[in-house]
Amino acid sequence: MHDDGAFAGRTVLISGAAHGIGRATGEAFARAGAAVWACDVLKEELDETVRRCRAAAGAAGAGPAASIVEGRLVDVGDPEAVGALIAEIIGRSGGVDILVHAAGGVRGQVWQPVERVTSDEWRSIVAANLDGAFALVRAVVPSMKTKGWGRIVTISSGAGRSYSQTGIQAYASAKAGLIGFTRQIARELGASGITANCVAPGFVLSNPSSQRQWEAMGTDGQQRFFDALAIKRLGQPEDIVFAVLFFASPQASYVTGQTLSVDGGRWMLG
Repeated sequence: MHDDGAFAGRTVLISGAAHGIGRATGEAFARAGAAVWACDVLKEELDETVRRCRAAAGAAGAGPAASIVEGRLVDVGDPEAVGALIAEIIGRSGGVDILVHAAGGVRGQVWQPVERVTSDEWRSIVAANLDGAFALVRAVVPSMKTKGWGRIVTISSGAGRSYSQTGIQAYASAKAGLIGFTRQIARELGASGITANCVAPGFVLSNPSSQRQWEAMGTDGQQRFFDALAIKRLGQPEDIVFAVLFFASPQASYVTGQTLSVDGGRWMLG
């Protein structure tokens, strides 16, 4: 899907690109001809993402824009770092055409009773998931408005639509906030030719943290997980990428403010 240069000439910025959904998204856009800028806080994993994106672009015979595949160590919770990254992209590529905010996660935290959660633990997760989205959108929107075109895709979670299977309160709250933020900016930015949509993945084996969560479920817990799905398999990063590509594509030019659950039918079944 979209491996035919559909995004040639477009510049894509992907946060949380060190592995999983972010990495797969970068590879897909590179394969489809886009210039790709990837950011994260994990250097070795980000370097591997850049290598894979360059290989994907080369294998697909992507156009000149795809020769730009860059990785930058950026904490999206740091507005100054985000601003510096966007300024660099503007200098090299004229601005970000497509923003995919996949950064976030649980920052290595595990469930604990709400009365034991510290303010720093709460803020750490909210900063990565929700504050990072705000900082990135605020930074990319001016050049999108100048061009009269832009696509913003945020990665929320099934936790943002119901509850978190991990039980981490800040994660569920930040992901729900991300859905609301996306809907609000869609309303604001539509007149400028910018759409904003959200993908809400179910449980996906996309990184070491999710792998540990899956193993911790045990056989019985894993079976209960499958029982709650209409489609009886685990999600893969590529399943989420297809939704991202659609929201960024010309076929979705009249779609904005939407949240698409990609969860094997869990959201439908409740």
